[in-house]
Amino acid sequence: MNKDLSRLRAQIDALDGRLLLALNQRARLAHAVGKLKQGVKVYRPEREAQVLRRILAQSAGPLGKDALARVYAEIISACRALEQPLAVAYLGPSGTFSELAVLKVFGGGVRAQPCASIDDVFRQVENGGADYGVAPVENSSEGAIGRTHDLLLSTPLRICAETVLRVRQNLMSKSGALKRIARVYSHPQSLAQCNQWLSRRLPEAERVPVASNAEAARLAAKEVGAAAIAGDAALERHGLKLVARNIEDDPNNTTRFLVLGDHDAGPSGKDLTSIVMSAPNRPGAVHALLTPIAKYGVSMTRLESRPARTGRWEYMFYVDVQGHRQDPKVAKALVELEKLAPFLKILGSYPAAML
Repeated sequence: MNKDLSRLRAQIDALDGRLLLALNQRARLAHAVGKLKQGVKVYRPEREAQVLRRILAQSAGPLGKDALARVYAEIISACRALEQPLAVAYLGPSGTFSELAVLKVFGGGVRAQPCASIDDVFRQVENGGADYGVAPVENSSEGAIGRTHDLLLSTPLRICAETVLRVRQNLMSKSGALKRIARVYSHPQSLAQCNQWLSRRLPEAERVPVASNAEAARLAAKEVGAAAIAGDAALERHGLKLVARNIEDDPNNTTRFLVLGDHDAGPSGKDLTSIVMSAPNRPGAVHALLTPIAKYGVSMTRLESRPARTGRWEYMFYVDVQGHRQDPKVAKALVELEKLAPFLKILGSYPAAML
């Protein structure tokens, strides 16, 4: 047994040596590419998506896709940082799901900047305080994040990437005892996502909405009889004890995040295009607007309406379609939509999330 163990460990050591050489060679090549690009954005989401898709398609296991995606996110992040370290704004404080979304997209080789609100995330990128911003746009249980949609309408920023994060909500407190909890802090969306569980297990507890789950954990860490609903990162950073894990009502609870910058992405081969448009205030107007999408065989993946704030019973329609705006079918549909819609704004074309 000892000989077999030593032999296997020696093989692992040899592989580690080859991996180290290959990683440094990749880093040198990435650095050389950066010198040739001169003035071109160092973050190219379409290229990174193509690399990751190729790796996942070639893998025969036993490493799973999630594990490989995390590894390659860090490899790409470290190589990207050799060209230019990036600053990425997100809804803070540290320990939120938004921070996890930053790490999933950009890896650890960026300067993550927590912001007090979604408005501040947009503002930081708009004024040059950050290169990119990450903002939640919709949740599978609770629907659209209204403030993000409202800001997309007016911002000059473009959507250049997206990611989807499995949201696991945990209940945590100083004591770790369920029976001592009289108050539960969390973000309004998280409270809503755990409504049934709270009604069954803590029907008398006061539910207190706060700006973020990380803020909820900070408050719970200071108060006897209080608990917070938050993720694992907040649990560790605030020294709380786990009361219950995965208390979300929907076991498939996910949140979609957008990456915002001063550019969108080039075609990656599997893309989405997001637009927002208004409809004339007359019968059949919305159906007429959607006709060009069907006419050119473009698949619509999402339709969301929001009050336009410009007049009574007027709405803006947020639409996601499959394909890049440079794709012939999508381009033709957009040309016709511009003629039909009183207002139309292309929010961006970007690689569709893989995992």
